[in-house]
Amino acid sequence: MSEVRDNLQEGEAGVRGEQPFPDQVKSTEATRPDLHGLLTTSHSSSADISPSPSAESSGLLSLPWEILTHIVSYLPVHFVVNVLPKVCHALSNVGQDRTSWQLRAQRLVGLRAAFPVGPREDFDWPGACLQMEQLITCWSGEVEHVARQNQEDEERREQVMPQDGEPGVGGQDDGGEVEVGVGVGVAVQEVAYGVDEAMEVAVEGEEGEMQHVLGGDQVARLREELEDRLEGDAAALMEEEMDHRRVFIANEGRDAVLNHQEDLPDHRNLGNGQHVEARSPSPPPALECITLPTGHIAHVNSVLLLGGEGKVCATASRDWNVKLWDLELGSLLQTMGRQGDFSSHRGWVWCLASQGPLLASGGFDSTVRLWDLQAGGADRALIRTGAAVLCLSCQPDMLLAGTFDKRVSMYDTRAAAPLVKIIRMHSNAVMCLCADDKYIISGSKDCTVAVYDRRAGKGLKRLRLSSYLLSMSYSGCEVWAGDNGGKLHSFSMQAGTLKPVSQFDVGHTALITGIHRSPGSLYTCSSDCTVKVHIPSAPPRTLSTLHYQTGVHGLSVEAGVLAIASGDVRVQVWRPRK
Repeated sequence: MSEVRDNLQEGEAGVRGEQPFPDQVKSTEATRPDLHGLLTTSHSSSADISPSPSAESSGLLSLPWEILTHIVSYLPVHFVVNVLPKVCHALSNVGQDRTSWQLRAQRLVGLRAAFPVGPREDFDWPGACLQMEQLITCWSGEVEHVARQNQEDEERREQVMPQDGEPGVGGQDDGGEVEVGVGVGVAVQEVAYGVDEAMEVAVEGEEGEMQHVLGGDQVARLREELEDRLEGDAAALMEEEMDHRRVFIANEGRDAVLNHQEDLPDHRNLGNGQHVEARSPSPPPALECITLPTGHIAHVNSVLLLGGEGKVCATASRDWNVKLWDLELGSLLQTMGRQGDFSSHRGWVWCLASQGPLLASGGFDSTVRLWDLQAGGADRALIRTGAAVLCLSCQPDMLLAGTFDKRVSMYDTRAAAPLVKIIRMHSNAVMCLCADDKYIISGSKDCTVAVYDRRAGKGLKRLRLSSYLLSMSYSGCEVWAGDNGGKLHSFSMQAGTLKPVSQFDVGHTALITGIHRSPGSLYTCSSDCTVKVHIPSAPPRTLSTLHYQTGVHGLSVEAGVLAIASGDVRVQVWRPRK
């Protein structure tokens, strides 16, 4: 900012007719970053700064508008949105140019993809571009980097684990602190196995040629060579192992392995004449991953981030409980429950929803329970629905519940008798729903999607699909949903008219259990044991895929934080590294 002030003062001097000394000009130009070339001259006494006429004859502001907007399109979005408007009026107008945002978005999604999928009117282009840039920065390659290191660390630990109580080579028998070169024991065991089976073992000779060895004497010599070379290799690999453990110690013990992983070095090459290089630790990735302690004793069915900042998380489980977690500390805050009850519900807890300080949980015990987060998670109300609750949506003035008995029920949580209305638009269980202050959109196992007008009090449209929807996300004028076959469906929603736009195959092979869509991001999870991160274009551009050992039951996204119900008793959280 001191350089910016210098530039502004120079501009004022030019207007008054004063000229800086030539050596001062050269010094300023030599040390000025390219970015500050935009800040040639301006008047610093006004809140809305604009370039002076004399300054417009030189510098970037004198360029044609098309060239200026093209240059600005290569600046980060957060800089264009938050910084340039504070510099001068002309650069503020650059951030309001709709065409430049559309060109930037097209560059981010690629020339072969359409964006946005829904209507372009009133679309938030700056917000979408900001989200896409953040998504690409965090998820393109960074997750693979973390997972690759995790997998390498895990395989190293498996390779160097001492057997029968004996310490490994170069290590110490202290129960988990053994430091050994990777693959030391395995390489020797493979040589011995080859002899026992009368297999031919090939080693590299001194001159680089391949010598074929067969017999006990030759193998004995090979074993001696291996032991000599492994002494040096083990020391280098021990140092490398320590570096990786220091960088990624927070991520140890996780079983999430991502796709596109690079092949690990072959342990059989240790000691065969090939040089083994110790890699220096990589820079910290943009994301960090934490796994919440095992707080449930049965599968977690639903996860929900609360508070708007991704610092608090609620989980719902088949152990009949709802738990609240502090993600900053990675610890359990409390288990929800009514006084005198031994659990939050009396059946599987299947879904969660929230609005402000109100948290709602729905379960197979045919109830919706309301919890007041401002009062320390105190029980606020119990609503009996008459059937298992499969989906919930909280609005500022209404709570919506989709149930197994084909109904969508509307509740006023402030009233003593909360039931307001029952909507019957389906012939089978209601699997998912979303809403705003005007419309309710619901998907059912009868393969239909229905739209209900809250103000008119009537159903508007009912679409029949070839599959049924299990998850749904509604924001702006777009509705995205996942079906039981692993396909994504996109709809446009304008003036109560729901129109199918397209259907996409993003690689899921089983039912899509969770989905979150915003103007610049799209997250999906499936019972095929994967979570995928996409840009919401047509077709979606998949940035990363996370693989798990069991089917994923749900996800929640808030402020760049991703929480995943990973199919068992654990919850995994991915968030930007501080």
